[in-house]
Amino acid sequence: MRRAVAVAAAVAALLVSGVVDRAAALDDERAETIAELRALTASVDSAQRRTDRLEGLIESAQKDADEREAVLAVRPAFVDEIAALRVALSGADGKVDTSAHRASALSAQQTVLAERRDPAVVTRATATVHALTAKVNGDVATWQAAQQAAGPGGPAWSSSGPDGYARVRAALDRVGGGGVGLYESASCAGGNAPACANSNGYIKYRADIADWNASRLNWAMAHELAHIHQFRVWGALTSSSAYGSLFGGDPEFLANCMAVVRGFPGSVGCNAEQQAWASGIWVGAVR
Repeated sequence: MRRAVAVAAAVAALLVSGVVDRAAALDDERAETIAELRALTASVDSAQRRTDRLEGLIESAQKDADEREAVLAVRPAFVDEIAALRVALSGADGKVDTSAHRASALSAQQTVLAERRDPAVVTRATATVHALTAKVNGDVATWQAAQQAAGPGGPAWSSSGPDGYARVRAALDRVGGGGVGLYESASCAGGNAPACANSNGYIKYRADIADWNASRLNWAMAHELAHIHQFRVWGALTSSSAYGSLFGGDPEFLANCMAVVRGFPGSVGCNAEQQAWASGIWVGAVR
């Protein structure tokens, strides 16, 4: 009996030991399974992140390519307008001052060359160059009309003589009026005004101003040239509230400020705000 009990106890001990060992093995397997599952989950998450990143990069690259294609699609029109402006500028040589127009065109060209994403930027630049071409052609037409009005003999003088005319002409050229028609006449305000500008685009001067000193003569020509530029934007100018508030609607005062901007001050000064506003008229901008 004792032996049977001892055997039973031994068997029971072995069974308990086997159960304990099996439980430990199951725990180990479960831990390994959980570790593998976590590693697999991390791997899946990492793969998904890579996939999302790649999809984002592809989407961004496609968007960038679409934007560049849209910009390239509108560039030929800009190139055509630049070519037209080049022809207009060539035809304006020796007739009208195109320095401001050339600077504006260069700025537009640099803007287009730098643009990679927004076709509207190129479209606006194209419109700007088109407007510049129209402006240059219009200025040349005005110059030609003034030349025709002078007759086949060209610029005329009576009492100032060719030397006096040459001196006034040089002053007008010096202040930026190269190509603007110039004629001697005693008709400005019935002879009371030393010079005047005509809305058709030319300037008349009284003979005696040919004897003025250089600074005074330069100012007079800058002042009259300012009127020529005023005439070119006359409608917008006279409708501008800023023109009324800053200059009292006085074209003479504005012409003085425009001359100051060009570096040829007269006896009447103007403040910084007035000068800044007046500078726009030289390039056809009314704010």
